Amino acid sequence: MSSSDWLAKQFEENRSHLRAVAYRMLGSVSEADDAVQEAWLRLSRSDANSIENLGGWLTTVTARVCLDILRSRTSRREESLEAQVIEPTPQQQGSPDQSRKLRWQSLLVWPCW
Repeated sequence: MSSSDWLAKQFEENRSHLRAVAYRMLGSVSEADDAVQEAWLRLSRSDANSIENLGGWLTTVTARVCLDILRSRTSRREESLEAQVIEPTPQQQGSPDQSRKLRWQSLLVWPCW
């Protein structure tokens, strides 16, 4: 097994933990996946032989990437779309047909790419 295969295997063993840490920090599945992917890129560019505790190193890197994402979100005044919940106002809550129409309209807000 080559060193890159070993590194990929070790990363995959830690991926679920890293996603959980990133999701707890960011509150967004897509941003959590981005943070974990960035951690993989940083690992692949580093000298993995000098890392004594790979799980701890990956957790630290993922947390730092998440902090960078949170800082950039604040400086650009961004909010995660996943954190926003569209609630109908009392006058919009009417018949079941209106509720169904509102649910369909709220689905159209989410980007599909």
